[in-house]
Amino acid sequence: MRIRVLGCSGGIGAGLHTTSLLIDDDILIDVGTGAGVLSLDEMAGVRHIFLTHAHLDHIACLPLMVDSIFDRINSPIVIHAQAKTIEALQKHIFNWSIWPDFSRLPTPENPVMRFEIVKPGEIYTVGNRTLEFIPVNHIVPTGGYRIVCETGVFAFTGDTTTNDGFWDALNSYENLDLLFVESAFSNAEEELSIMSRHYCPKLLAADLAKLKHQPDIYITHNKPGGEDNIISECQTEITGRSIKRLCGNDVFQL
Repeated sequence: MRIRVLGCSGGIGAGLHTTSLLIDDDILIDVGTGAGVLSLDEMAGVRHIFLTHAHLDHIACLPLMVDSIFDRINSPIVIHAQAKTIEALQKHIFNWSIWPDFSRLPTPENPVMRFEIVKPGEIYTVGNRTLEFIPVNHIVPTGGYRIVCETGVFAFTGDTTTNDGFWDALNSYENLDLLFVESAFSNAEEELSIMSRHYCPKLLAADLAKLKHQPDIYITHNKPGGEDNIISECQTEITGRSIKRLCGNDVFQL
């Protein structure tokens, strides 16, 4: 399994793109502004999109992407998401006012995309990979994913703050090789972290103490301009683990 980081920032700026991860060539985890770095052929090769939640930084490129490739594909891209996320997309994005409803274009019988509801604990098989949606603690209904192939196990928290469910779910399995976990703010912004339900290094350290595995850990979703401070605080707060900053264009092979 190949994991290509198209975007992993908590905002935008020169060289910064928001969350989107390409799994092999056919699965996207979130469709933030990072998805815009893909070529048209690469976009057309994506057959499944698994969303963590409906916030703009995680879905911003979805309407533009399906518009760009609707005449390049022969079967719909499957958009996997919680029911509440799908409801938000239909009500606020694909509503013919903000953007056309591409679940009915170019024809209702053969649209460019279709929605499929994901539920906690269910396992979704795509080729030789399985994906499990794990609910987390954020402002809107949100979840992370545990992705397994024959040669490795990867997990991504999505946006979250203090919780037990994600860590309990990971601990219920024997293996975890690679973990992407967010820390949006520095410790000085702990109150804002709690209000917006994101991690800061202090809160993240407390939760990582719950994890029994020893994966390689990469910190994602840092607010622009605060990256160095956030990563430094994470490395200070989180002891006994390998802690690194996730960057756009990083590629991992499991």
